[in-house]
Amino acid sequence: MTTATAGERAREAVGGGEVPVRWVWLAAWPVTAVFVLSNAATPLYVLWQREMGFGRGTLTVVFACYIAGLLGSLLVSGIVSDRVGRKPVLLPALGLALVACLVFATAGGVGALIAARLCTGIAVGAVVSAGMAAVTDVAGPARRRLAALLASCAMVFGAGLGPLLAGVLSETLPGPAVTVFAVEAVLLVSAVVVVVRMPVGAAHEGRGEGGRGAGGWVRVPGVPRGAGGQLGLGIAVFAPGITATSFVLSLGPSLLAGLLGTGSRVVSGALAFAMFLSATGVQFAVRRLGRHTVLAYGAGATALGMAALVLAVRTGSVAALAGAALLAGAGQGMGQLGGLSLLNSAVPGARLAEANAALNVGGYLPAGLLPVSAGYLSDAVGLTTGATVFGTVLAGLAVAGGGVVLLGRRRVSSAT
Repeated sequence: MTTATAGERAREAVGGGEVPVRWVWLAAWPVTAVFVLSNAATPLYVLWQREMGFGRGTLTVVFACYIAGLLGSLLVSGIVSDRVGRKPVLLPALGLALVACLVFATAGGVGALIAARLCTGIAVGAVVSAGMAAVTDVAGPARRRLAALLASCAMVFGAGLGPLLAGVLSETLPGPAVTVFAVEAVLLVSAVVVVVRMPVGAAHEGRGEGGRGAGGWVRVPGVPRGAGGQLGLGIAVFAPGITATSFVLSLGPSLLAGLLGTGSRVVSGALAFAMFLSATGVQFAVRRLGRHTVLAYGAGATALGMAALVLAVRTGSVAALAGAALLAGAGQGMGQLGGLSLLNSAVPGARLAEANAALNVGGYLPAGLLPVSAGYLSDAVGLTTGATVFGTVLAGLAVAGGGVVLLGRRRVSSAT
């Protein structure tokens, strides 16, 4: 069988797309590689806390600096990507991620951790806008649902693989920080190779119809007229979901230490990996369901996850904590898939990176603010009370988001 014949068969298998399906999967690899970095530091925080002597409040501030960098990046990266192309945004982002690896590996104080997290956030912001849009570009119009699924799964799988990889490497090899971020640097270099070779044509490089759009280069990202409803529904579920996983990531090691009496980086990394493995698996499980149904299920999973979190901290149940992590991951995964699918169905390719940025701004803003508030509240009144207040508030937001989705589905049904 010749290469051309294999390529033709791949195109036929995926509904007549422009490139072989393997490139749709490869296009998602840079998203995975950068998201491995986004959470690779999670198991190391316990180690850094012991060495540098900072509390839970400072820990959540370090985490929030990542959110700040990400949000700042989202104000620019989606618009620039739609106007000048995916690769001119992705390649500098990968370079900045490599810089973050170097700073993490040599960090000697909280300031270095803040700088590394800030660089990581900027890189992630570029990837969730330009990188996810690039997956859709490579997939072509006939495979937009596949593109949404792969882009979303690449994000959550990378986010889960990072802490697991870091936990195992840091416990089994010498020089934990150096070892973890040296391995991550290799992954990022491979992502650079993929981006350089990615088959993104001129129409996909921001020069298609509408690619130059109106407005400045730095602004709050938005969507074209008529797509605001889809964006709002996605944010209503995605925001509580990603806030729940952010809380587990930032304070999960402290919760484990209190419940299990262990500071094992492998255990905390495994918890994070299980959470995001749940987020990945659930997306494949629900991919054939309607978009509104997926969002409604996502809201329910987040609410149940926060109920399990409250139960865990009040009863000392490790099983409840594990259930909370799995449900939080499922909630984020379904919220993310539903939101991306709605945008892919309503937004033209020339505005898609900006639309992805808008979805992530709506999700990551509360994901940065609420866990920080919970961290400082836990320092003041104790982890049990702080986590209980956080879980209750977030469960309420998830239920409200689910209600908005169900109301939106009824309006669509009435209109048709």
